[in-house]
Amino acid sequence: MRYLITGGAGFIGSHLSEELLRRGHEVFVVDDLSTGSINNINHLKDNKKFHYVIDTCSNVQLMAELVDGCDQIFHLAAAVGVKLIVESPVRTIETNIKLTEIMLNAAHKKKKPMFIASTSEVYGKSTDLPFKEDGDLVMGATTKGRWSYACSKAIDEFLAIAYWKEKKLPTVLARLFNTVGPRQTGQYGMVVPNFVKQALTGQPITVYGDGKQSRCFTHVSDVVRALIGLMDLGESAYGNVYNIGNNNEISITDLAKQVREICQSKSEIVYIPYEKAYEHGFEDMPRRVPDLSKVQKAIDWKPTIPLQQILNDVIAFHRKTE
Repeated sequence: MRYLITGGAGFIGSHLSEELLRRGHEVFVVDDLSTGSINNINHLKDNKKFHYVIDTCSNVQLMAELVDGCDQIFHLAAAVGVKLIVESPVRTIETNIKLTEIMLNAAHKKKKPMFIASTSEVYGKSTDLPFKEDGDLVMGATTKGRWSYACSKAIDEFLAIAYWKEKKLPTVLARLFNTVGPRQTGQYGMVVPNFVKQALTGQPITVYGDGKQSRCFTHVSDVVRALIGLMDLGESAYGNVYNIGNNNEISITDLAKQVREICQSKSEIVYIPYEKAYEHGFEDMPRRVPDLSKVQKAIDWKPTIPLQQILNDVIAFHRKTE
């Protein structure tokens, strides 16, 4: 099989490329390196089945050529990270919606199956836990910058499902819940790599808010396995949305403590108000827990790597690269 991965030099995209190559497939990557890094794919360049282009998905002619030469598409290119979303809302909206539209249109012309990465952010302020794929989405006010990301990814979902219903383009969507692992950068506000870097360098570990908010973290290798499994499923997955994540919660304060302990760090844990970290009136969710029954039923998938091992892998990566 020949796969096209947009955002393939990103954190998840590079791991997906690696796994598809390991399985003997041919991989074509496009990335503009705005949030991805060439360092993520340098180790793949000697593989004759790996190809990459440094360009943007807004290059319609290039996308048409790449889509024409592949069997399936993984569309991962998107604006990522709360910090980037709050600071660059125009870029967030335009990147997520325009690029997805370009890719869907190119895929439709050749009827190529396409996976679209969505996010747990689309559940917004819902308190109906655990989150189910057919549950209501509760968005905040349009004056709150962070909701621009959630809304733009929700529009991506609507658009992809519409392409399946109206144009019969095979589309598959997954809402990812806090994917973590080696190569993830903390530059755009990702909590685990930030905590690890701070602990290893003896800096204060900065927890935003009161630290009581909880999240569920999933190893990138488990996520990649799910994405490939859903695309391998074929027609029964088309037009469907799946939660991909872990349902074991940990508070952000406890996460900071665990990172500090594993790193054997003496870093102080300090609390920074959301208004100082992001913007005035910033809203966060106290909990975000996925219902995984749909994906488990579809492909018999569940996360296998516990948080301790996830943190060990991230810490080992940072110790090796810094």
